[in-house]
Amino acid sequence: MKLIFLVALSLVAFAANSILCRMALREAVIDATSFTTLRLASGALALWLIELLLRERNPSTATSDDAMADEATPWAMSVALFAYAILFSIAYNWLNAATGALALFGSVQVTMLIFSRFRGEPTQWMQWVGFGLSNAGLVYLFLPNVEAPNPVGLLLMCLSGMAWGVYSALGRGARKPIIATSRNFRRSLILAIPLSLCMFGMAKFEIQGLLLAAVSGSITSGIGYVIWYRALPNLSTLQASIAQLLVPIIAALGGILFLKEEMTSRLIIAGLLILGGIALPFARRPKLAFKLS
Repeated sequence: MKLIFLVALSLVAFAANSILCRMALREAVIDATSFTTLRLASGALALWLIELLLRERNPSTATSDDAMADEATPWAMSVALFAYAILFSIAYNWLNAATGALALFGSVQVTMLIFSRFRGEPTQWMQWVGFGLSNAGLVYLFLPNVEAPNPVGLLLMCLSGMAWGVYSALGRGARKPIIATSRNFRRSLILAIPLSLCMFGMAKFEIQGLLLAAVSGSITSGIGYVIWYRALPNLSTLQASIAQLLVPIIAALGGILFLKEEMTSRLIIAGLLILGGIALPFARRPKLAFKLS
């Protein structure tokens, strides 16, 4: 139950982050580069404060925690985090929500599946059925509403999904997820801040946009990632990739509540398909009552 709660909480955070980003960029209250930089900066600050609190509670373990964090926090994760965040924001300048979500989560699934096969992780037939069922539900939800996408935006969103898939797969090795995630956010600023300075002449931001980016970074990104990495070591790569398929459904429901979008029968049917696909990999195989000779 604790694992299910952590997974559900992190997925809600990811979905809320998607809603905040869509809202900010759709209303043009901030540009994509400024949103990304402020999102990463506020996330780094929130995670640094959490890290300080943990060190005060257990000062004797600070050195060993740093060593384990360094061991499990390659620079590739920080680069992947920055790539995901900036490409995601820029791509939504050209794509609508349906196209972007389909491209993002489709590329995430492919990337994490490749990692799963490369690592030789064992899989059961129920996991593959669940994987296919969940993806079918996601396609059913979004594909009929997808217009001919802008090729530049589509490419950027697919690359963003690939970066998120790499970041998630690499993060499974973090034995100190809070410290590792905090360091990834701080390191990503080494790339984000110079980019913002270069683009400062075209920057645009209002108070609403700054607030949306700050909440997105500190709460729904930073803290959400910490919760996710608490749960991730207990999931296989395939289970983690299937669970993330729930994010578009939660985001769609959030859009109904906060953006006044309409509930449709298509959303209900797709939600049932995706939820069913997510449940299958967590089901235990029934034990045979007899042995075959």
